[in-house]
Amino acid sequence: MGGHVVLGVLARSLIGAVGLVAVATASRAAEPIDIAIGYLGRAGVPQTLSPLDQPAADDGVAGAKLAIEDNNTTGKFLNQRFTLVDRRVKDDEDAAQAANELAAKTGFILADLPADALLKVADSLRGRGITLLNVGATDDRLREQDCRANVIHVAPTRSMLADGLAQYLVWKQWKRWLLVTGSHDKDKLFADALRRAATRFGAKIVEERTFEDTGGARRTDSGVTLIQRQMPVFTQKAPAYDVLVAADESEVFANYLPYRTWDARPVAGSAGLRPASWDPAQDQWGATQLQNRFMKLASRRMDALDMQAWMAVRMVGEAASRTNSGDTKAMSDYLKGPNFTIAAFKGTRLSLRDWNLQLRQPILLADGRMIVSVSPQEGFLHQVSELDTLGVDRPETKCKLQ
Repeated sequence: MGGHVVLGVLARSLIGAVGLVAVATASRAAEPIDIAIGYLGRAGVPQTLSPLDQPAADDGVAGAKLAIEDNNTTGKFLNQRFTLVDRRVKDDEDAAQAANELAAKTGFILADLPADALLKVADSLRGRGITLLNVGATDDRLREQDCRANVIHVAPTRSMLADGLAQYLVWKQWKRWLLVTGSHDKDKLFADALRRAATRFGAKIVEERTFEDTGGARRTDSGVTLIQRQMPVFTQKAPAYDVLVAADESEVFANYLPYRTWDARPVAGSAGLRPASWDPAQDQWGATQLQNRFMKLASRRMDALDMQAWMAVRMVGEAASRTNSGDTKAMSDYLKGPNFTIAAFKGTRLSLRDWNLQLRQPILLADGRMIVSVSPQEGFLHQVSELDTLGVDRPETKCKLQ
């Protein structure tokens, strides 16, 4: 009888101990893994010719915030919690110093910076185990001769954008181009990409013209009158052409070309039919629900920078869920590995090019109201991925990741 009592006491004690261990384990398991993601962007917004194109103050970061919400929806089931740390850099500030401040809080930093600043940041963070996700700079050199092993490129390159446009123009049999280039350096870089695309896909540039930026305000009554007279004169006496292709990243003249050219011809490139990674009009492949959620969050529609930031944050979230870890190295290795893909409402899953860490993606062609087409176009084939018909392919690359 006494033995049974002793055994009963021992059993209750053992059950109590197991219960305490279970409570303690549950308590430890309830503590989520915190994964902070930095956003390093420029203070202020650029001026555009059309007030309808003027970026919002939260351009880019709003897309990142929506992706944080999406990551946390999945994170609830995996005991992961995501936060965003926003840091804006003024023109007189050192971007590298700001990046190092963010690096003390996170292992992943979204960067919306010009090429030179991005390189400076990447070099300052080398060896610290920080992964930068370039969401803004389209410069091809960042993926080629100036590529860095600690930078993943979510924004498409100029060559990808130019190739996406060129494929459609060639598919339409609009193979004769009048190329008009602005006088600023980034205009010339886009023009270089368009020349390369023309050669690559069989188009012919029948003539090139340069539009010199002489300054002056054109958003005035007199400015409208001036442009209406200036553009027909500027575009007259051109050889026979099918489409006018404009390279005007500096927002000086291209938006004044449609309906004002001497010849009745379509306009493409920096105005008219534009190539982009995303457009507010995109509603295919389930994009309507993404646009609706973004509208609820930001009270506006999603543009290309928003989408690039959304994809970057979702890539980090995907890496965290697939590795079931908050370890920066494990997540970064997964992103750069052969098994990484991500869905982005663009009709196909996206992956990274292992030779330069550029995200493969379709290019949307939009006219400001609708999506006209999506490249790669039908008939442009590739032995690995049709997406690799857009931009610099493996045999062409100059990148040596370091």
